[in-house]
Amino acid sequence: MNKAFLNLSLVLTLVLALALPAWAEPVASPIPIGLALATSSNVAHFGQEQVNGAKIAEAYLNAQGGVNGTPITLLLQDTAGDEAGAVSAFQNLIAAKVVGIVGPTLSQQAFAADPLANRAAVPVVAPSNTAKGITKLGDYISRVSAPMGVVAPKSVQKALALDPRIKRAAVLYAQNDAYSTSETGVFQQTVKANGLKLVSLQKFQTTDTDFSAKAAAVLKAKAELVVISGLAEDSSRLVRQLRQSGYKGLIVGGNGFNSPNMFPLCGAVCDGVLVAQAYSPHAQSAINQEFIRKFSEAYGSPPAQFAAQAFTAVQVMVEALRKAEQTTGKKITALDLAEARKALNTALTSGLAFHTPLGEISITSGGEVDQKRFYVSRITISPDGKTGDFVLAK
Repeated sequence: MNKAFLNLSLVLTLVLALALPAWAEPVASPIPIGLALATSSNVAHFGQEQVNGAKIAEAYLNAQGGVNGTPITLLLQDTAGDEAGAVSAFQNLIAAKVVGIVGPTLSQQAFAADPLANRAAVPVVAPSNTAKGITKLGDYISRVSAPMGVVAPKSVQKALALDPRIKRAAVLYAQNDAYSTSETGVFQQTVKANGLKLVSLQKFQTTDTDFSAKAAAVLKAKAELVVISGLAEDSSRLVRQLRQSGYKGLIVGGNGFNSPNMFPLCGAVCDGVLVAQAYSPHAQSAINQEFIRKFSEAYGSPPAQFAAQAFTAVQVMVEALRKAEQTTGKKITALDLAEARKALNTALTSGLAFHTPLGEISITSGGEVDQKRFYVSRITISPDGKTGDFVLAK
């Protein structure tokens, strides 16, 4: 065998070794964590915020030493905006031998994709799935996104505190979206529990563009409060047509309003919309202020809820991996992949306290997030009609 052939063999051996998953290597390469987020389709604005937040988390946590000295690497798969996209993304990430998955963007997608990960015993941390029943999809499914049953009522309660004269409410929701149909149930219960009369209940599709009939029904019912559950585009159009039709009362928006991408879509008509939030850039914790600084430097604007939740999902996965190494007494990369995934899931759901941009949170044995603080903000649109802010409602 000649010298050139030997040298080529050595090169190929090194290349193949570097391509192997961490669990097969004598020297540990970065620990792969999957990101299954929507970077295309009509919900790409949500997914891109999440990708940006996750990237900040990756750099921040690796600067801290990653998982006890081993860096992490994020592997991104686009879920697009439907169930098929999420299923494909999860399948690809599971095949890529990630230790866990952060995602998907939508609750509707989670109901389709999470069972695949659960059957494969791959831990999932949902950054933005707030629908009822998400954590019931399996023992390996957790979330850092507080369920809407906890968050949504606070915005209606704030609206009544701002205007105690309100007695009549209209509720509108996207009937073809799992998050919206779940959230509206909470809103309807909250409306009734606070002594309001539900004078109009309207359904729409996320693909609808004409809401003139819905707006007319709201005006006819003499609603004094409008509560909307939908995605960004349809909700923006609905608010615009409500205002153009002459509705002047308070509007409460659901989780679909929790993105600065709403500002250019909705413009000045969204000024004053109330939104309950699991995150506020006004929280003064050290990690939140550092997150805001790094995010603003990287992207030119402060983060909003979807970015903060994605940062948090990556953070809790990394901190749980650190805990798993302490518990097992072994490096994650020294464990069999199935053992590593199991150790991660056990640590995630052990009640460990995480100090995150969302505040202090923990994850219960059932995968549910326990979050200490929430906020209600008013959307405030800038004079340019394209930018704005979430200002804490007083």
